[in-house]
Amino acid sequence: MGVVSYDFEITTPVPLAKMFKAVVLDSDNLIPKVLPQAIKSVEVLKGNGGPGTIKLITFNEGSQYKTMKHKVEALDKENFTYNYSIIKGDVLGTTFEKISYEAKITASPEGGSVCKNTSKYFTIGEVDTTEEKIKAGKEKASAMFKAIEAYLLANPDAY
Repeated sequence: MGVVSYDFEITTPVPLAKMFKAVVLDSDNLIPKVLPQAIKSVEVLKGNGGPGTIKLITFNEGSQYKTMKHKVEALDKENFTYNYSIIKGDVLGTTFEKISYEAKITASPEGGSVCKNTSKYFTIGEVDTTEEKIKAGKEKASAMFKAIEAYLLANPDAY
């Protein structure tokens, strides 16, 4: 098994606590609302949102994927960190054993926040993953973050 890792950072004018609550604590409800073209539902299969929680994400018709399961690895509300892994689903294909994400949201000097994310792709065997797959994953994560940001800016009383 090999591991391919990349980091990316996104800055937003949305304050730290509000962004963390939306992106992490209420993402099950918010993501299908802000990305209805992609995500049909998020269902908790096991747990209460903390470490060990297993979630089933169902994609809408027309998506290249049907479902995926992800597992919450760590959640630290005081330090605004969240780690989870995609552990099952056609998103992994025959290339990846799992994909892990480590996110930390910090306050920016301007009053907004900065999301720093490290993604680790665990390959099956010695499979070489392409830059296109990594770039596509990064673009999807960025699009989700920006959709949540747009929702929060359009709905300032939310959260």
